[in-house]
Amino acid sequence: MAYDATKMKDYEIAEAAEPNMPTPEEWREKLGLQQDEIISHGKICRLDFLKIMNRLKDRPDGKFIEVTAITPTPLGEGKTTTTMGLVEGLGMRGKNVGSAIRQPSGGPTMNIKGSAAGGGNALAIPMTEFSLGLTGDLNDIMNAHNLGMVALTSRMQHERNYDDAKLAEKNLKRLNIDPTNVEMRWIIDYCAQSLRNIVIGLGGKMDGYTMQTGFNIAVSSELMAILAVATDLSDLRERMGKIIVAYDRHGKPVTTADLEVDGAMTAWMVNTINPTLLSTVEYQPVMVHAGPFANIAIGQSSIVADRIGLKMFDYHVTESGFGADIGFEKFWNVKCRLSGNIPNVSVLTATIRALKMHGGGPKVAPGRPLADEYTKENVELVEKGIENLLHHIETIKKAGINPVVCINSFHTDTESEIAAVRRAVEKAGARCALSEHWLKGGEGALELADAVIEACNDAVNFKPLYPLEMPLRERVDQIAKEVYGAADVAWSPEAEAKAKRFEEDPQFKDFATMMVKTHLSLTHDPTIKGVPKGFTLPIRDVLVYGGAKFLCPMAGQISLMPGTSSDPAYRRVDVDTKTGKVTGLF
Repeated sequence: MAYDATKMKDYEIAEAAEPNMPTPEEWREKLGLQQDEIISHGKICRLDFLKIMNRLKDRPDGKFIEVTAITPTPLGEGKTTTTMGLVEGLGMRGKNVGSAIRQPSGGPTMNIKGSAAGGGNALAIPMTEFSLGLTGDLNDIMNAHNLGMVALTSRMQHERNYDDAKLAEKNLKRLNIDPTNVEMRWIIDYCAQSLRNIVIGLGGKMDGYTMQTGFNIAVSSELMAILAVATDLSDLRERMGKIIVAYDRHGKPVTTADLEVDGAMTAWMVNTINPTLLSTVEYQPVMVHAGPFANIAIGQSSIVADRIGLKMFDYHVTESGFGADIGFEKFWNVKCRLSGNIPNVSVLTATIRALKMHGGGPKVAPGRPLADEYTKENVELVEKGIENLLHHIETIKKAGINPVVCINSFHTDTESEIAAVRRAVEKAGARCALSEHWLKGGEGALELADAVIEACNDAVNFKPLYPLEMPLRERVDQIAKEVYGAADVAWSPEAEAKAKRFEEDPQFKDFATMMVKTHLSLTHDPTIKGVPKGFTLPIRDVLVYGGAKFLCPMAGQISLMPGTSSDPAYRRVDVDTKTGKVTGLF
């Protein structure tokens, strides 16, 4: 039975559903797991990846479903809500279904974005635990990452204070780290703009090495990206030793293995290999694992969670961050290539609101009331904005998949507006389903579930956009033109010099191309909506992540440390001292 989402807030729906959420022992029985494959953490639990995969390694994989979206408004278009609703709809159809989503960052949760648990009757629970750290993966990642910085800065201090003979006595090799060429920074899981640029090591000789550094938000850490792309524990361990923390005075990379800290960093990370198990409000399984940036990293839940899900469920649903130009592109050309898992279908989430914005509607801004154009019928704006939806349909088709378009229903949508979308999608040769999962839960998602079940039986001719042998600049050209719709790519001298060096060095030949671009536009400029034509994509720099094995061409400015707004969510968060219940999170 669905809750009245028009009268109840998300946290109230969560509170109503949570008392009947399966216990760890009930999950074990429901999912057919062995006693030692569940690791309890109060009302939630982890899944023991190594044990489950070892037992189920020969079981055929289930159907693999990816959820993405059109270019969103700053409010988001409900990919997680759609993911939860689809899982509930498939569950109502009697399917053995589960999902994997990303873990939210404390920064956005305490700022303006919220907890990213879905919404209404398409919601992941328990919401408080989901929003406040779950089983500790983010803390483990922060500890492991910052241990790498401790190793770097202490080594710099010792190399300054000791000669080679003294270093040899301490069994240390001089690394000649260049203090002006340090790649790594500290991390914290909040939006703290005052920590973007700082100076450390002030004081005397024994107080560290004086240098300029700063903090990034935790989910931008390379360690989070490694957790997302590692296929198993041994892969994670190997990658941990290849993280580039700085360069020496000759420009040679200094890695975590050079600092002999990679093993200890992995020790902090070892428990993070096991996904956390949550639930929808209709009690289907939801794995939460990894939460990497979608702008600069892969923006997906983990390969590990997908591997488990495909063995445990007949239908496994995963979600990609942001629109199809970013999230699906990285799923298509990076995640699937690394995992070897081939999707059966991609669900393209769209809202009437976003289509109106792309059709020329007024600016949409978080915290501000929507203009009347978004709450009253305006078929003309919808029809003009459909071009953005059709662009993303064609992108998904280039991967060899025929997508299912999900119209994520809002109560202000009209029949005429919905009919306009259906006509355009069907003319483009794709399936279209209206889904009222926010309002009605699984019952409201049956049309979507049926369309996805049907699509999963289609033949898939899945193929990457480019071969691994293709040089970096040619890959970027392909992505810019085939996915974004650019006419050309312009490289800054610095970026082009780096790209040439990476192309010539064989150690980078299998590195993934991880584009860095705003999610609010097909271009590098977040203010440009719709489907721009004839634009040039500027590449100003190329970042390198040695452990994750990413080369990140940067189009535009992307901050790795967001700022906190003037009206952040934490102003409304408190604890009821009589019950211990957290209030105000949602």
